[in-house]
Amino acid sequence: MRRGLREAALEPKLQILGPRDATAAELRRVHTEAHVARVAATAGRTVRFDPDTQAGARTYPAALKAAGAVVDAVERVLGREADRVFCAVRPPGHHAEADRAMGFCYFNNVAVGAAHALARGLERVMVVDWDVHHGNGTQHSFYDDPRVLYLSSHEFPFYPGTGALDEVGEGAGRGFTVNLPMPAGMGDTEYARVYRQVVEPIGRAFDPQVLLVSVGFDPHVSDPLAGMRVTERGFAELADVCLSIAAGAAGSRAVFVLEGGYDLEGIARSSAAVVGLLAGGTHEPLAWPASGPIDRLVEAYRKQLAPYWPVLRS
Repeated sequence: MRRGLREAALEPKLQILGPRDATAAELRRVHTEAHVARVAATAGRTVRFDPDTQAGARTYPAALKAAGAVVDAVERVLGREADRVFCAVRPPGHHAEADRAMGFCYFNNVAVGAAHALARGLERVMVVDWDVHHGNGTQHSFYDDPRVLYLSSHEFPFYPGTGALDEVGEGAGRGFTVNLPMPAGMGDTEYARVYRQVVEPIGRAFDPQVLLVSVGFDPHVSDPLAGMRVTERGFAELADVCLSIAAGAAGSRAVFVLEGGYDLEGIARSSAAVVGLLAGGTHEPLAWPASGPIDRLVEAYRKQLAPYWPVLRS
């Protein structure tokens, strides 16, 4: 990622900060005490949590800094030290459940950041997750909480098997979980239409006071683990939609957090496209065909979600 920023001559425009560790109290807003202790116990040794997720000797300190970086970023945007922050962190976080590490994730970085914003007194926090995999852990963290709107676009059916269109939250949080499952093969124009016609209207209607974005670069056309066809220009389009949502009550306050992505060249180019926009660059919105196979998908989204988000009826 840093190479992509250097090659795009972006680093001189950025303030680069080191991460801090998340505190136990910050982690416990999302995770159980027992889970925090299990991850801490991996320090200095190798522990396998499941077939996909293994902690090495230095995983725990890295996970602490990844979650801490997001809390620090939220604190900085709420304090107006910065309007936009990109957290270039690993390990990722959005699969981590309250009591379970999974999908290469140990602590749920974005959920910990969102919970910190709530603890600071905010009443409307939005999380947009464009990773190619559904963020089951983030969804479950706020499934019954109307203060957090969790919106995810993801390849479906795919790992981890959650994120169906009818998963909309429960109790007081019903309607505040928005899942946009997509078939493999979707590229820039399909994503542009979904984000402009579905994500942006819902986000503007919710009008969050701060926006967090789970930035997965695994929908990239070159990524070896998924089947989407998004390019750097497509990721800039998604970021532009997110900044449009953040232009309301959030006052442009947005925290972008790296999640998945497994093609190094794709990550480098895509990071430059997104960070360049966050640093004040311009973006020409993508156009899409007047009609096509995406029509039925968008109509299905509207049919399911319009009862909760009437803005989709128009």
